[in-house]
Amino acid sequence: MNKSLNRRAMLAGSLVLGASGLTAPRMAFAQASGHKSLLFVLLRGAMDGMAMLAPTGDPSFAALRSAALPDYEGAAKLGDMFSLHPAFAEVGAAYASGEVLFVHATATSYRDRSHFDGQDLLESGAAQANTRRDGWLNRLVALMAQDGPPRALAIAPTMPLALRGSAPASSYAPSALPDASADFMDRVAQLYSEDEQLGALYAKALATRAMAADDTLRNLRDAQKAGELAASLMRGDDGARIAMIELGGWDTHANQRGAFARPARNLDTLLGAYAKSMGPAWNNTLVLVATEFGRTARYNGTGGTDHGTASAALLMGGAVRGKRVLGDWPGLADSNLYQGRDLMPTTSLESVLAGAVAEHFGLDPARAMADLFPGRSATSLTGLIRA
Repeated sequence: MNKSLNRRAMLAGSLVLGASGLTAPRMAFAQASGHKSLLFVLLRGAMDGMAMLAPTGDPSFAALRSAALPDYEGAAKLGDMFSLHPAFAEVGAAYASGEVLFVHATATSYRDRSHFDGQDLLESGAAQANTRRDGWLNRLVALMAQDGPPRALAIAPTMPLALRGSAPASSYAPSALPDASADFMDRVAQLYSEDEQLGALYAKALATRAMAADDTLRNLRDAQKAGELAASLMRGDDGARIAMIELGGWDTHANQRGAFARPARNLDTLLGAYAKSMGPAWNNTLVLVATEFGRTARYNGTGGTDHGTASAALLMGGAVRGKRVLGDWPGLADSNLYQGRDLMPTTSLESVLAGAVAEHFGLDPARAMADLFPGRSATSLTGLIRA
């Protein structure tokens, strides 16, 4: 086993699952050198890793979540320990093809349970929440820049913190307003043509709109269309090399089984559409899926889960050394739970993110960790990406 992965690696088998629609994701894109692509998917609201990848082989799981057992009776088994939630059909197929890797019992260094602070720490990459105004993804773009500052574009009402920073960035949000006439657009182009700065910005906006092949961008409310749109903006020599998508709906305080299945199907559909639409570029693509923290190990009185600690991360793409579940499984006995209530974190999420992007883009792993997630004692994990 790779010495940087000095954790017990848990291997798995094949899968079967399902698909559906989506609620308004927001996207951010950055242009960087090279032809490898990265899509970072941030699941806002604290996704339950034990629902996505259930530890059905742990004898304590049934006692903690007996009501959920029927969901996994026909689910694909990933080795003797884990069962994949049946909502993840596209992810399951990619896993069987060796293009998906899970890391379980993972968390950032954050140990409280505020969504705001947890997301701030994950996006900024800081060791403490609310101490930085730039994001780790923006610093990655700067770290990769070899021919001048990279171009960054946020398709969102506001720029996500993960992509804020010194790299130049602009935003492009979907609009519910009626389309402007062609004559009006021509007049705006003429007005800006003599202005070096505004003219260049306007030209870039029109180019991005054309790349999306969706002039109104109203398709962002559909998971299938959102995945296809992301791919359309990343394919080809002129496509974005780094992208970010935010998906909400993971704060499952009540009716966990139904509340989790809906966003899970949305995520699976989006990832499947994105993978198919990338075409040959999928072979050089890495998708990172992460959340700010996990959920409680036990169901609460309303059949839901409250804010927890460790969750699971998902790596997907043709570049991934997949068909594996990595992590040091801590167990679910009461004595093994964090503060007697949560899945115990055993793997640094920062080390997963830094290690994956360093290997994918050919960066120095030590520098990637130091620049993207400063102040950490963990080192970048290696062995996540195909050689």
